[in-house]
Amino acid sequence: MPKVTAQGKTFDCKPGANLRQVLLQNGINLYNGQSHLINCRGIGTCGTCAVEIEGLISAANWRDLTRRSLPPHDCDRTLRLACQTQVLGDVRVTKYDGFWGQGQAQVW
Repeated sequence: MPKVTAQGKTFDCKPGANLRQVLLQNGINLYNGQSHLINCRGIGTCGTCAVEIEGLISAANWRDLTRRSLPPHDCDRTLRLACQTQVLGDVRVTKYDGFWGQGQAQVW
């Protein structure tokens, strides 16, 4: 079972599990400020669940690539949309500041 580490917690998930769902199910506050009010609920259109991920995950799909190519995101950064990412092995997740998680300061 892959292990997910985020916000100082570590928990198991099934291989191939959706990262957004895993984080929310384990009480991780994935959204900065009021972005929880406008998030797209996992369809990959808002970009508010952007996180940095270290570890084995699925390749970025077209929704992830498209949304992160639009402002305020920068496609040159290593962020990924949690809602469009499958956990394939152990991962460490980092959230940054900014409404869309696009900032430079680490939140957790």
